Amino acid sequence: MRYIASLTIALIFCASVTAANINVTYNINTDANKTPISKYIYGGNGQSDTFYTIHRSGGNRLTAYNWENNWSNAGADWLYENDQFFGPSTPPGKAITDFRDSCVTNHQDSIVTLQMAGYVSAPIWRQINLNTEAAPSIYFYPVVFAKGAPFCSPPGSPNTSDGVVYMDEFVNFLVYKYGYAGDPNGVKFYDLDNEPDIWSNGNKGATHPEVHVADPCCLEYKDKSVALTQAIKNVDPNAQMLGPVSFGFSGYLDFAGASDWTSVKGSRPWFLSYYLDEMRIASNGAGRRLLDALDVHWYPEAYDGTYVNDNPDGNRIVDEIGKIKVYSRANRTARMQAPRTLWDTSYVYPNGEVSWINRWYSSYLPIIPKLKSSINTYYPDTNLAITEYDYGGGNDVSGGIAFADVLGIFGKYEVYIANYWGEPNTYINAGFKIYRNYDGGHSTFGDMNVLASMSNKVDSSIYASVFNGNNSELHLIVINKNIDSAITGTFNITSSQNFRSGHVWKFDNNSYNITETTSISPISNNTFTYNIPATTVCHIVLQADPPSWDTTGPAGVPDGYVDIFDLEDFCNQWLQKYMFGHFASFAQVWGM
Repeated sequence: MRYIASLTIALIFCASVTAANINVTYNINTDANKTPISKYIYGGNGQSDTFYTIHRSGGNRLTAYNWENNWSNAGADWLYENDQFFGPSTPPGKAITDFRDSCVTNHQDSIVTLQMAGYVSAPIWRQINLNTEAAPSIYFYPVVFAKGAPFCSPPGSPNTSDGVVYMDEFVNFLVYKYGYAGDPNGVKFYDLDNEPDIWSNGNKGATHPEVHVADPCCLEYKDKSVALTQAIKNVDPNAQMLGPVSFGFSGYLDFAGASDWTSVKGSRPWFLSYYLDEMRIASNGAGRRLLDALDVHWYPEAYDGTYVNDNPDGNRIVDEIGKIKVYSRANRTARMQAPRTLWDTSYVYPNGEVSWINRWYSSYLPIIPKLKSSINTYYPDTNLAITEYDYGGGNDVSGGIAFADVLGIFGKYEVYIANYWGEPNTYINAGFKIYRNYDGGHSTFGDMNVLASMSNKVDSSIYASVFNGNNSELHLIVINKNIDSAITGTFNITSSQNFRSGHVWKFDNNSYNITETTSISPISNNTFTYNIPATTVCHIVLQADPPSWDTTGPAGVPDGYVDIFDLEDFCNQWLQKYMFGHFASFAQVWGM
């Protein structure tokens, strides 16, 4: 009995030790590190939810899409089969116009994929024999970037019997139907095909050897990029072109082992720097910018195991569909830590994620600063787009936490466009909604990033924002990544505003539904303490005391500013309502 009692006490003691809170200090400065948060980081790849801001029509299915008749071939994804996956062959462009119509209805911008592998599907149903029927053959039509002749009239009525498909004619049709890129409904963004670095790769792991038999080369893709971007900008000068739409890190490195990489690289350290540099040179020659955003895909290579003979062991965190039914502690932990590879300079080998990239190419990590450095060096002012990404765990809290963390990183580090690829599962939706619809009323995180830091980046993350520089409402996304312990957070705010209270919404391991939870009140001297339970994401909204003399705004109500609206209001009323001393006080506010 004494043994059992002692064991019970020991277990209770161990449990209490495990559950002990972690102390984390968060520092926020509403006037420091202000940078705009692009609205385009909240994007998807064709999902139906309205809280997305931009959608992409892309993926392997689009590389061999024939806009004239809507036939396509998904390549290795489905038997190299020419088919009518997108539906009937008429009217021309229907797969894209249906997509764009949906985006217009939901007030979303669009990325449309352009075909540049060389061939697209002919209207012949066929499972292609790669040895005898790959392009060029009767089963495929060649693609020409610039027609060099009058476009079909009316737009959208191409000659479907000439055996050629024109890209600039396609864009001319979209401009005719929706307007130019600068118009409210115009298509603003175009992808330079999809993952060209793996169109063909000795037929091993290749996506499209039916339309691109030879292994793709760096020079080929660069030359095609220059020709296609010029053709499209001749039709719509303000259209934004995104490339190279690389499939992953080995594509960034040397275009997935391209045969001409050594001969073209020069002093440029990886393919992305070569591509940026060559597009800059071509743009200078053309007298206009040809590449608007460096576009890559990022699927983490992190594993939930250890290194065995220098190779990662265990399960890759994104390879869980149909394989991982119950997420292990190691799998959850690896997923929640993986976003640090995007930004954290200390999260590299021998520390950091278990992956072949970190083991052998840690000098290229963290990845966002590396991409930004290449842009700044080789083609300044090019934006950064990540048009496919996924961290797995869509139906587990670890997936929601990783997702919310990644969105915060994209906003903080000035990513321009980001599009999630995958099913919008329960916790993925929670990760989106905590930024885009946290209260069920479509309220959102702010549009201006401000300084926020945490004393413990292993167990927690924090992101802070305000709206258009108005510091009277401060938004914080605070994440507890610890599986066992709550965080006791001490929040220190430096601001010209005096924050008095806050509301909090969260999702956690118990539910992917976002609910309002314990509020914050009072706040003393812009400092407060708040507990964040284990594996929880919180959206904290802090309200400041209204500034003295903020009596009105553009909408006729106080807006958090002391500005010309308040001065006008004052001048209209002061003779009746105020003494001269009030005017002197107002003048102090204005620094008169």
